[in-house]
Amino acid sequence: MNSLNNIKTEAIDLRKKGKSYGEIQKKLGVPKSTLTYWLKGIPLSKQDRKRLYTARLKNMIFGPGSIKERRKREIEQIIDSAKREISSPLPPEIHRLFGAALYWAEGTKDGAIQITNSDPLLILYMVRWIEHTFAISPKGLKAWLNIYPHQNDPELKQFWSSLSGIPVSNFGKSFVKPTSKGVKRNNLYYGTIKIRVPKSTDLKHKVFGWIQGALKEYQIESKVVERKWIRLRIEKPVNLD
Repeated sequence: MNSLNNIKTEAIDLRKKGKSYGEIQKKLGVPKSTLTYWLKGIPLSKQDRKRLYTARLKNMIFGPGSIKERRKREIEQIIDSAKREISSPLPPEIHRLFGAALYWAEGTKDGAIQITNSDPLLILYMVRWIEHTFAISPKGLKAWLNIYPHQNDPELKQFWSSLSGIPVSNFGKSFVKPTSKGVKRNNLYYGTIKIRVPKSTDLKHKVFGWIQGALKEYQIESKVVERKWIRLRIEKPVNLD
């Protein structure tokens, strides 16, 4: 009994010091229902009420029970569940078409095979895809970086070389973006890398052929709609400067 009274006395003392029920519970291990019974008559100062109210608002917005955190956990569960739907490693045919689709979305359409991106995972996949699909070693690729003035060019080249297997000696001169008030610092932690496969124009056409083959069931429908709206097509403007 004396021990319980001591705990109650300490709880009252903490409440008088402006502590929240949660803070007192964490320190003493007493259920909140008991604290409510013990402390309901203990007044708080205006300053303490303001502090506790602000803390509750922050917890509602940013705490584990906030809408943002609940949504974050929901998204993590969706992604984890979807990941289990994919067998790994990918079968060869899917691997080939997945890389082709990524190139269709992210690669250049003119000249040799060339892809530019800032995502290390995407770049690693595409380098491996080029190697497995066309038997072209990373040592045969060329690379260039697009970075900001405050970034370390030699170290970034070492990073991308370590990731991709492309020798640092195969990297050309990096393009350093001019500083601007509208540029966020460190929004591209590793910069952007451009990878080129020398003498690969025909291989690029082959990739686009795979894409057309995979999408052939939709081509007729697409062409019908395009012909219907042909009047909307315009020539690309020519820069004469």
